[in-house]
Amino acid sequence: MDAIQSVFKFMVASTLIVGGVLVGGTVFAAKKVDSIGDLVQKKLHR
Repeated sequence: MDAIQSVFKFMVASTLIVGGVLVGGTVFAAKKVDSIGDLVQKKLHR
């Protein structure tokens, strides 16, 4: 029973870590794309 609980805790922790990394990466990528879009817009609308 202890082994099952420790495996379950590991799975939950891993899921939370991977989910956090994915959300963080998505937010970072979206901000990067947004800033690139701003630069393109400034060049187009001079």
